[in-house]
Amino acid sequence: MGIIQKQSISGSIYAYIGVILGFLISGLLFPRLLLKNEIGLLRLLVSYSMLLAQFAVLGMNTVTVKLFPYFRDQEKKHHGFLGLAVLVSLAGFIFTTGIYLALHDYIVSSAKEKSSLFIPYYYYVIPLFFFTMLFGVFDTYYRALYNAVKGVIYKEIIQRVLVIISILLFYFGFIDFHKMVLLYTISMIAPTILLFAELIKDKQLFLIPDFSFLSKKLIRQISTVALFGIISSYSGVLIMNIDLVMVDHYLGLSLTGVYTIAFFFGTLVVIPARTMGKITSVVIADAWKANDKKTILDIYKKSTLSLAVAGTLIFIGLWSNIDNVFSIIGRNYESGKYVILFIGLANLVEMFVGSSSHIIVNSPKYKWLSYLLIIYTLIIITTNILFIPVYGIAGAAIASLISRIVYGLLRFSFLKYYYHFQPYSFKHLLIIIVGIVVWFISSLIPPFNFFILDIFIRSSVISLLFIPAIYFLNISEDINRIIDQLIIRFIKS
Repeated sequence: MGIIQKQSISGSIYAYIGVILGFLISGLLFPRLLLKNEIGLLRLLVSYSMLLAQFAVLGMNTVTVKLFPYFRDQEKKHHGFLGLAVLVSLAGFIFTTGIYLALHDYIVSSAKEKSSLFIPYYYYVIPLFFFTMLFGVFDTYYRALYNAVKGVIYKEIIQRVLVIISILLFYFGFIDFHKMVLLYTISMIAPTILLFAELIKDKQLFLIPDFSFLSKKLIRQISTVALFGIISSYSGVLIMNIDLVMVDHYLGLSLTGVYTIAFFFGTLVVIPARTMGKITSVVIADAWKANDKKTILDIYKKSTLSLAVAGTLIFIGLWSNIDNVFSIIGRNYESGKYVILFIGLANLVEMFVGSSSHIIVNSPKYKWLSYLLIIYTLIIITTNILFIPVYGIAGAAIASLISRIVYGLLRFSFLKYYYHFQPYSFKHLLIIIVGIVVWFISSLIPPFNFFILDIFIRSSVISLLFIPAIYFLNISEDINRIIDQLIIRFIKS
């Protein structure tokens, strides 16, 4: 089994454990134990920290993925690459903190009318984004060492367990809301500290840069990749968080809370891509270094098929159970129904385009991903401005869907034009057809009064129809291989 498949399977297992924990938080605890504006506050703190962290890192995460193969040498401590990445990021942190503090009066005055709860917690953003920045540096470094799973465990599982503990302590009256926000912040910080300890344990914490290794040519390469890395990585995070910030600006913290809960369910569709992307990007970087376009195209084709299959199954399962979702989180969140639909579709589009972003960012024409992301950013900001005042939180989700479709088409067109990479076939159309047919059949099942029973029966029917259809149509070699291995294990047991 290849490294991508191994890391993707193990990472996906941990990621879906994280999804279960995330469901406990966003699907059960948040809607029942917190007010909508309190939920909005917690999500806003995270969004601000992510936006600032991606700028502060000054493109070094992109440099790690693309150029670490030139530093890779365990005996020479990888020429102190990690130390260089941390040093640059610390400089970025100081600069970014200065900008954030300078904007204090503007942000606070903007928040007074609809988001006043944010004001007392303004300074919580600084430690949050500092540790978010360092987590990105450490996690990307581990990915470059072909270990994409450690970060997933700490971020998706440990962090969420700590968040659950914080919420329960608040619910049972051991702490007040202010202390709960403090513990929530510590929970967000914890994965960075744990990953740092892991680096020490694995003897990979090489913090002294080997400046003698940095030739003028390599420094120019690092500077160029970092510059475009700032644009691409920051644009990527801006895209993931701008809708929430703009919902807060136009509609206030309460509807931001509704959007946060609905957005969580829509993002379930894209979970399988997260772990695969982390390890795929490193393998693709090595393949570009060797100019192995055959391997790159093979990864591209397989990723569009396997991710499309996984995304379609999750999407039809989610939308078929949409009424059950609101039986769980409460009918007062039902205004987020079409947020789930459009965010789910937007993420399904992302699954169908596979590893295209990782291929572009690691290619000789990596600068183009920054240009495409700038276009994407402009489209999503413009569509949010147009749609949020008219359609409310559903407008933000529609903006995401439109932008994601355009961005997906741009990436496909770029790879087709410059490298003649064309990953699509009739199999992709079959996935869509199977998905529609299975969803239609599931819609014919009459609703059951007990929603847990309804979820079980509806989801079972979908799985029993969809998975065998995909298997016998031989749509994805990777998925068929996994199913065959599971069947063999079952028979042997």
